[in-house]
Amino acid sequence: MSSVAAPRRTLLPLAVVTAAALLFTILLILVRLQWAPLESADHGAAARLNSLIAGHTAGVSVVKAVTWLGSTGVLWTLIGLAVAGLAIRRRWRLAVYLLVTGAGALALDPVLKALVGRLRPVVAHPVAYGNGDSFPSGHALGSMVCYGALFLVFLPATRGTWRRAFTAVIVILIAAIGVSRLLLGVHYLSDVLGAWALGITWLGLTAFAFELSRQATGDPVADPVTEGLEPEARADLQPAEPETTMRHDRTRKYGTIAAGLIVGWVLIVGALTGIGKLIMITRNGNGNLLGDHAIPHWFAAQRTPSLNHWSLIASNLGATQDILIVSVVACVVFIAVTRHWRPVIFLAAVMFGELAAFLVIAAIVKRPRPDVPNLDSHLPTSAFPSGHMAATTCLYVGIAILVIGHARGWWRYLFLIPAIVMPVLIAVARMYRGEHHPTDILASVLFAALWLTAATMLIKPNEDGRDRAGRRPLGLPRRKGTDHDREEAAPAAR
Repeated sequence: MSSVAAPRRTLLPLAVVTAAALLFTILLILVRLQWAPLESADHGAAARLNSLIAGHTAGVSVVKAVTWLGSTGVLWTLIGLAVAGLAIRRRWRLAVYLLVTGAGALALDPVLKALVGRLRPVVAHPVAYGNGDSFPSGHALGSMVCYGALFLVFLPATRGTWRRAFTAVIVILIAAIGVSRLLLGVHYLSDVLGAWALGITWLGLTAFAFELSRQATGDPVADPVTEGLEPEARADLQPAEPETTMRHDRTRKYGTIAAGLIVGWVLIVGALTGIGKLIMITRNGNGNLLGDHAIPHWFAAQRTPSLNHWSLIASNLGATQDILIVSVVACVVFIAVTRHWRPVIFLAAVMFGELAAFLVIAAIVKRPRPDVPNLDSHLPTSAFPSGHMAATTCLYVGIAILVIGHARGWWRYLFLIPAIVMPVLIAVARMYRGEHHPTDILASVLFAALWLTAATMLIKPNEDGRDRAGRRPLGLPRRKGTDHDREEAAPAAR
């Protein structure tokens, strides 16, 4: 018989979940019956809270930004990224837990709203509008469930001050999202309280089901609120391995790299700005250097409704939103697989450097768009250089550099395909739509080549991918039962 004592459990979590379930049931009944005292309190609170923010443009913008963090798109993006990371680390049970818990909240919200059929508040100075019925608040429910589930899953990866900070951030975020729905006047107080109560209830049920699955497989059961769902998974839940070099050496090394990146960025931006100013000398930037006049006119002559549609789709692949999504996904995958921050730092430096360079060069050069009918309206910046082209080239070539440097297999060279195809696709689409001259495209390629070279030489993103002691080639799972595994699992067993 094992001498390891089972962790002492308290009844507090059970009491909290039971109280939350009771509160939700009471609110559901009272709202459905339109109980007069509750209706009066809800309408009065909605009016008072709306008056606090109505007329304050900056305040409304901040509150809308907070409420956006509880939107379905943001929540499912976070859940999806977390599931991908857990799957890569082979923590399948935690990945399934996140999916089931999140899907439950997604299903509960529309069903309950349809059953209750409560109308949205009507306030004197509306600043936002909600779709569908009011009870319960979907943002409050989704944030409670999704951020709460992420908290229970990743809690073992934190210790000490970081654990307290992690807990505070999650609590404040959930509370702020719920309050934002009240301030915007799209929900009653009982809508938010009911959503929070339902979210706690659902989290409690799914956590209990998770404990049962661990008991069925003979794993020890810990308190999920204080230790997380799988305390022994700490090594796999931590994003990266700790650095082994001295702190002073790391600081000096990182300072040198940062200084080199800044100097390189300034030189590259200066060179591209000079090129842009030289191009502007000829006919205010609409001369025929390298086909700047002929090629946009040729593309304009080939336009058809079908090509217009497909060119818009292709062009949007290089837009800020799409580039951001691919960048975040790539960072999550690389940190999950390599267990090092260097690839993420490389991608972040490349993409932020590209964005800053584009804004600076465009603001200084101010080159007009080609003199052909433009298929897009309200374009915010000048034509030189192409931001879509620079961002696409930096992103997909950067990903290829990382994969080829970390992976061990012929398949890594397949990542050269999107690194070539995506920039070509963006270049054709942007010129077809009359948004850029050929020299805008070439300038973006030149910038990407110089900036990627500088970032690769200074950051050395593939240094951790080399075969060294304790390192793994990309795509190979860490062997179970190693000394590292046993060292990480020992504290959970004690």
